Amino acid sequence: MSSPALPQAEILIIGAGIIGLSLALELDARGARVTVVDRDTALSHASGAAAGMLAVHDPYNPPDLQELAQFSVSVYTEFLQRIERLGGMPVPYQTRITNQYDARGVGTRLVESSIDPRQLAPALLAAAKALSIDIREHEQVEVLPTRAQVVWTTGAWAKHYNVSPRKGQMLRVELPRASTLTEVHRAEHVYIVPRTQGPQAGTALIGATVEDVGFDLTTHAEHLVQLRAAAADLTGDLRFLSDAPIVEAWAGLRPGTPDNLPTLARVNERELVATGHFRNGILLAPGTAKVIADLIEGRQPRIDIAPFRATRYQQRTAQPSR
Repeated sequence: MSSPALPQAEILIIGAGIIGLSLALELDARGARVTVVDRDTALSHASGAAAGMLAVHDPYNPPDLQELAQFSVSVYTEFLQRIERLGGMPVPYQTRITNQYDARGVGTRLVESSIDPRQLAPALLAAAKALSIDIREHEQVEVLPTRAQVVWTTGAWAKHYNVSPRKGQMLRVELPRASTLTEVHRAEHVYIVPRTQGPQAGTALIGATVEDVGFDLTTHAEHLVQLRAAAADLTGDLRFLSDAPIVEAWAGLRPGTPDNLPTLARVNERELVATGHFRNGILLAPGTAKVIADLIEGRQPRIDIAPFRATRYQQRTAQPSR
């Protein structure tokens, strides 16, 4: 439905995913009056479909992402602690080590954590609702308030900012009782993320495809079989289906950009954008929130955000003057 008259909030966030609600918490902490509107249920898309790796050391991330990733992970524990303090729901780290494999299958142990997005999502929503943040689900904004700053955090639906959906299929399996899998195993095209705490403890996620097929959320048995086979090459715990039966399978829509970098920018006097986080929305949420909050306040962000400017594609395709 269309939104009724919105209050004259200082800041209107359009999109109630992990990025939008993390920004709402940050802005509330800085004393702003915030309204968040989503045409669907809050945190119902990519936010809950992810594996939850805080993949700050992933060698396949674009180099220009590194400073933002490092900054975001440096504030992550504080971010989780505040969420728990406000909403009463803890979000524990599930793993602390990632085994990264190169093309030859040689592994490197990285100090890198993961969380469960299905724990983070309800905890973040509970924290936001504990504050004065006005969250409006199943509404669309047809006319922007005249006095508010507006931030677009619409994920894969932000087509005006060179964003398109990148489908990812994945599955969750039950681990054998004798399994000692407590660390992430990751290669270029597959990863295994065990759940060690909470309702999914004793299982592991295997992912994920990367597909440019629009807003298609169907899963395909042959793709899941391929993922499982690739995962079996990384660890013997998952070699036999009878020892690790499938619990569930699903697909999510990552917000992708042509250069696999997010867009974090002010686009005019009234509007800002924070989208295009591709495979790293969970990792980059608290860092993105601080960057956008700084821009709203007219401050220089603590990191260089030039790689994330909204005009970067226009500049690349511009014709030289004659």
